[in-house]
Amino acid sequence: MDNSCYQLLFKIQQLSFTALELNLYLDTHPNDQQTLTMYNKVHRDLMRAVQEYEKYYGPLVNFGYSPASQNYWKWIEGPWPWEINY
Repeated sequence: MDNSCYQLLFKIQQLSFTALELNLYLDTHPNDQQTLTMYNKVHRDLMRAVQEYEKYYGPLVNFGYSPASQNYWKWIEGPWPWEINY
């Protein structure tokens, strides 16, 4: 994998962490409009990053979350999570 792949994975990890933290906050502050707006933006950015990653490097998650956009199963091509050296 090239450096741009690792950068995109890192961005996805950052956005996922941020979305989770905002989600937890919103569980106890459901009417906080500023945080809800931030959450929606982070969610959109995360979905775009995941879509971009999958377009170039294959699916990130299995079990029906990522479509097979090519005519072959791309899941086995990338390194397993424990094989990634950042």
